[in-house]
Amino acid sequence: MKFGLTTVNAGPFGFPETFEVLVQTAEEVGFESIWTLEHVVIPVGYRSVYPFTRDGRMPGPDNVPIEDPLLPLSYAAAITTKLRLGTAIIILPQWQPVYVAKALATLDVLSRGRAILGVGIGWLKEEFAAVGAPFAERAARTEESIRAIRSLWKEKPEPFEGRFYRWSPLESNPKPVQKPGVPVVMGGHAERPARRAARIADGFFPMYGSLEQLASWIAALRDECARIGRDPAEVEITSGMIPPNPDLVERYAELGVSRLAVPPPAFDPDGIRRGLHEFADRFIARF
Repeated sequence: MKFGLTTVNAGPFGFPETFEVLVQTAEEVGFESIWTLEHVVIPVGYRSVYPFTRDGRMPGPDNVPIEDPLLPLSYAAAITTKLRLGTAIIILPQWQPVYVAKALATLDVLSRGRAILGVGIGWLKEEFAAVGAPFAERAARTEESIRAIRSLWKEKPEPFEGRFYRWSPLESNPKPVQKPGVPVVMGGHAERPARRAARIADGFFPMYGSLEQLASWIAALRDECARIGRDPAEVEITSGMIPPNPDLVERYAELGVSRLAVPPPAFDPDGIRRGLHEFADRFIARF
């Protein structure tokens, strides 16, 4: 089992002193990866329902600092040597895929092949309106964007023709260090994103959900793989959770999960160091 840290670019972790302690200690004690989240803006008074809390609101105040998801990963690339650097997630249908292809290839080169592109379709309708992205098309745009990005990572320029994006052969350089490209991980917490991951992604990452829900989503992923003739072992499963004991980690592993991603243990440098060392002694050393 591999272990990652999530939400490393929110709140106090968006500032250099705390961020440095978090990522460097994580690498020191044996974490495999760090993961950033994205909201470019939080519309004041939004009415969209956040699907993972009872009151339909995101945790924390609306004005909590959330840094850009990619710039902190570039910073982390410069102050670490082994940590994988992932987004969990960027809201892909709010991005133009040409820019995503360039940014992730650049991050992969600067980090010597440690980048992971985690994507999702988004849920905050008012945010889509603010950036001029069509909310109703977000799932279809996400799938097409992944195909477009991978097209630009190929060694030989080729045309791309889709419903939303099209171009004649383009030179997009540098290319990712990882071949055939940066791994793409599909975020989501339902059967549809699980099936989407089976069709077009290298991984599936539900951040929330019970063990029973995760089992049903993985079953849907495997069913979709069987339908399209793909080996489900090609799709790496990551799950977000705070494991209360090693036995539960074993149960996740039995389902086919190969990475567990947990939030930082504290908000201050001393608490971060102490919490990460304790987690490593209890979990990382065992698995």
